[in-house]
Amino acid sequence: MRVMLGPLLALQLVQGRLFPWVAMFLGTGIGVWFAVPFEPGTRDYGVLAVVLLLAIVVRIRGPELVHPVAIAIGCIAAGGMVAGLRAHLVAAPMLDFRYYGPVQGRIVDVDRSQSDALRLTLDRVMLDRVAPDRTPVRVRVSLHGDQRYLLPEPGQMVMLTGHLSAPEGPVEPGSFDFRRKAFFDQLGAVGYTRSPVLLLAPPEAGGQRVSRLRASLARSIRDAMPGQAGAFAAGAMTGDRSGIDQDTVGALRDSSLAHLLAISGMNLAFLIGFVFALIRYGIAFAPPLALRVNAKKVAAVVALGIALFYLLLSGANVATTRAFIMVTVMLGAVLLDRRALTLRSVAIAAILILLTTPEALLDPGFQMSFAATVALISAFGAVDARVMRERLPRWMLPVFTLVLSSVVAGFATAPYAAAHFNRYSVYGLLANLLTVPVMGAVVMPAGAVASLLAPFGLAAPALWAMEAGSAWILAVAHWISGLHGSVSAIEAPPMGVVPLVTFAGAWLILWQGRVRWGAALPAFLAVWLWVTADRPLILIAGDGALVGVMGAEGRALSTERGGGFAAKSWLENDGDLETQEQAAARPGFTGPKNARVFELAGLRGVVLKGKGADVAGACAKGGVVIVAALVKTAPKGCVLIDQSVLRRTGPLAIDYDLTVTATRQTERIWSKDRGTLPILPDLPPAPVAIAENQ
Repeated sequence: MRVMLGPLLALQLVQGRLFPWVAMFLGTGIGVWFAVPFEPGTRDYGVLAVVLLLAIVVRIRGPELVHPVAIAIGCIAAGGMVAGLRAHLVAAPMLDFRYYGPVQGRIVDVDRSQSDALRLTLDRVMLDRVAPDRTPVRVRVSLHGDQRYLLPEPGQMVMLTGHLSAPEGPVEPGSFDFRRKAFFDQLGAVGYTRSPVLLLAPPEAGGQRVSRLRASLARSIRDAMPGQAGAFAAGAMTGDRSGIDQDTVGALRDSSLAHLLAISGMNLAFLIGFVFALIRYGIAFAPPLALRVNAKKVAAVVALGIALFYLLLSGANVATTRAFIMVTVMLGAVLLDRRALTLRSVAIAAILILLTTPEALLDPGFQMSFAATVALISAFGAVDARVMRERLPRWMLPVFTLVLSSVVAGFATAPYAAAHFNRYSVYGLLANLLTVPVMGAVVMPAGAVASLLAPFGLAAPALWAMEAGSAWILAVAHWISGLHGSVSAIEAPPMGVVPLVTFAGAWLILWQGRVRWGAALPAFLAVWLWVTADRPLILIAGDGALVGVMGAEGRALSTERGGGFAAKSWLENDGDLETQEQAAARPGFTGPKNARVFELAGLRGVVLKGKGADVAGACAKGGVVIVAALVKTAPKGCVLIDQSVLRRTGPLAIDYDLTVTATRQTERIWSKDRGTLPILPDLPPAPVAIAENQ
């Protein structure tokens, strides 16, 4: 009994510091909801409701000793219920067929695709001969061909002739599920058009006001600062990245400076810090006014209004929302004469975001933003009294702050960046040291000053400073990304690694004393799982047209063109920086382009493409035959994987023991219903088990 009561007594002693764990357990419940391989039903939510109710009763009526346990269990149950409620509230139609024809809708967003094409997101969608109850709420269309007839602007009603299809799921088992993300964004179809986009009606008066203001400000900045420096400045100030080309995006990503482009917490902090200081010291320069008002509190009120406006202008992504909530708590503390920045404010931000948009838990921006913020608050709290106030001269504080913040934030976000983006910027610290001061001291303040002076026609000097700062940042990004060995490729981790890393970090930061070193166990387990994980021996794309086999030189691809997104994702998940063309030149496949042959681990396979594929001849030789077409009658003597199979399974992965894993998860609310999972014959020389991705 004493052993059982020991942890509860220890928790009772630190109850004042347990609040951040509310966010952790709420996130745990949400994460479990997303991880389960079936769609929870009424009975499951009933059980969660009973558990939550019992936890509340224990918290109110039960002994104080078990209150922390009751709160933890209740938060886990609440997380599952919130995630389920959100999923059913946002559920909207997704196309279940390929569509070609007229598309009409209102522009709500303009950005660029990975192929650098301008891309429109439309709502109020109308499709020819598609019933309203089957029409997606939103569609996204990439623009190709001659598009000189329209300058896209949010709020415009447009018409085009396009190809649309449902958002695809993962390109391999366990990888990023774009269909799930699209479901929560109510994005029911994606596609492209090669015909001109035509304007049906200009923006309505008062419609899409914030989006139009964002586009107008971004266009004004780009007009005043032509080139990529202006596009960067517009993106950093307004969130409109439609002018930024993929070369610039790649340089920022590979130099670990992409966070400067994002409307992140740092950008908001720079802006609000500048506004707060401007108002406070501006009042101080007017002694009669300074004697009559509290300059600090007036500055807090003005800064709070600016923060709200900037949140709406930027589109309210996760990082900006987190920063806004923390700024609100901080400025509220200033107004109430309380301590402003603590882990409690971070926890409040996390709880509010998870309760309103639980799907954000899976977003890299959410994970990296909170990891960096928690680590920075903890690090500066630890060194504040010992170093910054006692041992360092005043002139050294800015340098020390810059170096420490860059090191701590980089270290805290590195595991998440590596897990989600499969790369690590070797010289990222150097790049941040060279650019973050310019971003905070030049670009963001100059942008704020330009906004104040623009109505009077006096913004030119501020815009010049903003352009010079942006050009410096881009120059550093291109220099760092161009250095030999600037980027290290990292293999994608298996499921469970990111939660273990998060738990280890939270344990290390939130506990005090020797018990905090218990974080070493989940951290070691995460590293062990990551470094010992094997990538699939064979990967088969969802249409059967692309196959990748693992060899001594890396993954060899069956074709150098086609299936570009899947090929890029497979190679990145392998920790491979080569292109599809380079991977297709590796040894692994033989034979003509329409009948590629591979032999691996005692398994012979043929990838057939094109009209009149000789399925019978390939099957006569045994092994596995993969066909990028529908086969009406399967010949005997081989394992046949055609598009009828792949439509029900999604992309397939074959491991070294010849176990086949299907990507499809039909049970979840965002997944396609493709019917019963087919049973494949045994793959020689080992039996094959078909398992859905868990």
